[in-house]
Amino acid sequence: MSRTRSRRRGGGREARLAVQQQTTGNEAVRAGLSGGRYKPLTDADMQQIHNAALTVLERTGLADHTPELLDLVLPKGAVLNEHNRLCFPRALMEDLLAGAAREFYVYARGDREGKDDMHCTAQSVYFANSGTAVTTFDSETLSYRPSVLRDVYDFTRLVDELENIHMLGDTVLATDVKDDLAHDMNTVYAMLAGSQKPTCLTFRDRSHLPAAIRMFDLASGGEGSFLKKPSVIFGGCPVVSPLRFGRENLELMIDTAKLGLTVDLAVPPQSGATAPSTLAGTLAQTVAETLACVAIVNLINPGCPVCFAAWPFITDLRTGSFTGGGGEQALIGAAAVQMGQFYGLPTSVGSGMTDSKLPDAQYGLEKALSFTLAAHAGANRLCEFGGMMGSLMGCSFESMVIDDEAGGMILRTLRGIEVSDETLGVDVIHQCAIDPGHFLGNPHTLTYMSTEYVYPQLMDRERTDTWENAGKTDLFQRAKIKSDGILTRHFPNYFGDADAKVREEFDILMTPEEMQRPAVHAKAS
Repeated sequence: MSRTRSRRRGGGREARLAVQQQTTGNEAVRAGLSGGRYKPLTDADMQQIHNAALTVLERTGLADHTPELLDLVLPKGAVLNEHNRLCFPRALMEDLLAGAAREFYVYARGDREGKDDMHCTAQSVYFANSGTAVTTFDSETLSYRPSVLRDVYDFTRLVDELENIHMLGDTVLATDVKDDLAHDMNTVYAMLAGSQKPTCLTFRDRSHLPAAIRMFDLASGGEGSFLKKPSVIFGGCPVVSPLRFGRENLELMIDTAKLGLTVDLAVPPQSGATAPSTLAGTLAQTVAETLACVAIVNLINPGCPVCFAAWPFITDLRTGSFTGGGGEQALIGAAAVQMGQFYGLPTSVGSGMTDSKLPDAQYGLEKALSFTLAAHAGANRLCEFGGMMGSLMGCSFESMVIDDEAGGMILRTLRGIEVSDETLGVDVIHQCAIDPGHFLGNPHTLTYMSTEYVYPQLMDRERTDTWENAGKTDLFQRAKIKSDGILTRHFPNYFGDADAKVREEFDILMTPEEMQRPAVHAKAS
């Protein structure tokens, strides 16, 4: 009898549900939690991979160098071998790695500055968008259409409302903007207008960098403001595997290093195609190619921050196609992160690169596997994080909000279990076991309700009959409701009063009026 009365004093199910509906659990997690517990490589493994990578750099080197690059690095210790390939002696590499930057910041803008800044160091974990997919998933037709400039703005303003995606990225390509300069400047504009979160992106040509910095200044408070607190990092793929330079992104890397800005990059050789078929061999080559970039940046500007962005990719050797969703991809990505930590460098890695074309069971399995391993390996930035599907060929608004919710769950696993006298609650166990026989409504329970648990908003935890009576919706349908809700009400332009100046100096293709109403896209054929 007393047990029944005590349970009623807890407020009943309706009261508990009312509290839960107001609780997201966001107090339980935060950006920058530490990973690093998952270590697929032993210390001996890492030393062997390191030695192999330095041997590749010293003996094999990289081809397709440019005269500009040689003028910068040959006088400082790099050499050309008998095959006319640019090599980096072992002693030189060891000296450069000893002096390389161990951290960098990417700042948020406006009202987000301070609380949403990213400090990439040690094993702090952040979730970052990127990808430049060429298609956008149409949830009405369940097919893919070419992505356009408006999609860049729409994905950005969607992410602006998602708490667990910490960094913006150019998730899709504006295929409707053909001119290279117009493409880059309008992509920058769409992203900076849509959110004030830290940002990463790339450019098609080094000559666009001064114009971009001017636009960064206008978004950040005026001339010179961007270089004081950089809110954007940029780069690309300066290496074309196996062991060749790609001129356009190499030039961008050189100019970024000269400015002393953080050099972002990605080095993605594919196992069995542009790297050895063995995971160890692919890893050794990826590390060598990434270290070549680290060396060049530090020869140009010693101590300039550069991201150790070793992104080894997996090939399905039955077809020769890239596959981002398998266990091998999750494993080798985590191992690449561990190698970055071996050198003490800030890291990024591609993750969540599902091969699924829909947010289905395959999607969930593949994303969860690579997200979790990369986060627990301690990657500073899990890139390709939100919305990517179809082996990086497409991006989805619905998937973006699903991945955001998954991010909260993964962050909770990173935070771990805090053990103290208070959290052990021995006295609470004693009291509740005697009377009323449960912990619902106990002050200890209510105290920790918001800080101990993350409460998903999309994942269904209701009873089966409740779910049936509510329409039997699945995760995709609920995600569509959420993403549509944001996209029909949230139309920011964070340039504010500076927007007129931006439009005066740049050829901005989206009009202010267009940006204040939902996009209407042609249906995919």
